[in-house]
Amino acid sequence: MSLPKRRRRPAHETVQGAAADVTVPPQRHRPAPEPFAPFDARELVNAPGPWQLMLEARAPWEYAAMLAARPWLNRLPVGDGHPVLVFPGLGASDLTTLPLRNFLRERGYTPYPWKQGFNFGPRQGVLEACREQLRQVAVRHGERVSLIGWSLGGIYARELAKEQPEHARCVITLGTPFNAHPRATNAWRFYELVSGQSTHDAQLIEQIRGTPPCPTTSIYSKTDGVVAWQCSLNPAAPHAENIEVHASHIGMGMNPLALYAIADRLAQDPQAWKPFDVKGARRWFYKLTHHSPLQAMAGL
Repeated sequence: MSLPKRRRRPAHETVQGAAADVTVPPQRHRPAPEPFAPFDARELVNAPGPWQLMLEARAPWEYAAMLAARPWLNRLPVGDGHPVLVFPGLGASDLTTLPLRNFLRERGYTPYPWKQGFNFGPRQGVLEACREQLRQVAVRHGERVSLIGWSLGGIYARELAKEQPEHARCVITLGTPFNAHPRATNAWRFYELVSGQSTHDAQLIEQIRGTPPCPTTSIYSKTDGVVAWQCSLNPAAPHAENIEVHASHIGMGMNPLALYAIADRLAQDPQAWKPFDVKGARRWFYKLTHHSPLQAMAGL
């Protein structure tokens, strides 16, 4: 027994009326826009997976490695004593940057904590206090200040350098997500929870992507379990660079390889700045990346 064939519905239906025949196109279902869709689909970067997140447990070993590498780190050139302002990461306080600041003090610099307790994002009064602190430190020493920021703290450092270029000597960031959508990190939900702000702000994201006018170094790790490494790449510029190290996100501020690179960058004369040199034995421990996030994803 054969079933009667259904008549195929025409692409357009004609409605007859007294005045004229009206052709009504078929209605198509259009999906609702995704409020958190990336602004450029080509720059879609995924957050680190569970395996990389588990690797963050190695942070205590990085602290132990720092202690073991102290004789090697003590052989680095002594600094010129200029001031260095250090910003902690999201949900962290000055206690987490203490090993880094102690290292800088031993190397002959004058480090300053940010003195605002836990970093729960740019809530009311936070950025104003950062701006005032930078001005005060610069006036107190009579010279420009180097800015070091860990994770979210690196965003503060970069933006302060853009706002006060006359007070910024150089910027060094550690695992800072400044060059991709915030959803490419495993911390964006926590950020929205504690800061009360949305991560989906097209204008702000575009602003953060801009490179500071002073020498700028991004230290990042491809095994970062919190921030996708593509988020931490400066675009090619004469005064910007990207240094890859083997480190976790949580332990990057006390990783001996990161500390060595920080000391090398701080010793640079801003007027005669040169990119990090990976010749000799350094090539076994460091890599330089000159790609944008899109090029990095394509493996160019």
